[in-house]
Amino acid sequence: MRAARLIKMVLLLQSRPSMTAAELARELEVSERTVTRDAQALSEAGVPVYADRGRAGGYRLIGGYRTRLTGLARGEAEALFLSGVPGALREMGLQDAASAARLKVSAALLPSLRDASRTAAQRFHLDAPAWFSEPPTPELLPAVADAVWDDRPVLVRYRRGSGDTDDVERVLEPYGLVLKAGLWYLCARVPEPAAPGPFRVYRVDRFTSVQVSAKRERFTRDDGFDLPGFWEERAEQFARSILRAEIVVRLSAEGARRLPYAVDPVSARDALSAGGDPDERGRVTVTLGVESTEVAHSQLTALGPEVEVLAPAELRARFARDATRLGALYAPSHSASLHVRPSPPGTMLEP
Repeated sequence: MRAARLIKMVLLLQSRPSMTAAELARELEVSERTVTRDAQALSEAGVPVYADRGRAGGYRLIGGYRTRLTGLARGEAEALFLSGVPGALREMGLQDAASAARLKVSAALLPSLRDASRTAAQRFHLDAPAWFSEPPTPELLPAVADAVWDDRPVLVRYRRGSGDTDDVERVLEPYGLVLKAGLWYLCARVPEPAAPGPFRVYRVDRFTSVQVSAKRERFTRDDGFDLPGFWEERAEQFARSILRAEIVVRLSAEGARRLPYAVDPVSARDALSAGGDPDERGRVTVTLGVESTEVAHSQLTALGPEVEVLAPAELRARFARDATRLGALYAPSHSASLHVRPSPPGTMLEP
């Protein structure tokens, strides 16, 4: 336990010019007294940890000291090589840089761990796009990615929506890129003279031009910006914003289980958490937020007899007509007979 903490302390000091005892204690989840003892132990072991005295003092490594990654366990090394998404890196134009970085990390590892990149890649693969869709890679994505890495403002022209014909021109401070279901989104904000503007989300495939500022022109990044947290909050806000209608449904236990896979998961979670107790047949009645009754009809059809629409009346009547047609289609007296040729043996994917 202590050996892992000492390695982490060295790596923290390698990544920053200096750190106070309080900062190290917070990162290592120990007391400041323990930090002092650990620093002394490292110094006695030959690691050049230097303590600056005084109010603004702290700990730092001297002489450009760098450690080899000999403290990595096999699981840690394999997890390190899982952190890159090959397809995403290729689309951002970072495939060569990532490959070079992996080679350098591999060279720094112990010989017994140098196959970590191969063993990890053979066991895990991320295929980001949804089934039955192949979104094209935005042509301007590499330029946007370069600006994100270098904190350089961009002058962009973009379409607000798929039906708009007029482009909007805007200067943006690009903070981060998100890949969601095969689509790339840029989280950025518009610089304003009085105060920084709010963070916004832009679809990269709607950019029609991207002009990156000169290398010497960089914006001052807000260190408090948390990309995963911002995206999670904004994604939930978007999901709620499109739920403009409500319907009332009665679900069987199986229907309640499958509801998050048929409709928006946020809407399903809210509806099920606010629903009452199940009736004597185990069914629960919930009020569900939906985009429209048309969308709701398409989504809830997947649940078949596990859902009963109670309101609005027009949607219930539509499902009643569907049930009548299905009953007639599958009635025993139906004269049509189908001879289905069995599928050839082989491997099938089940999305």
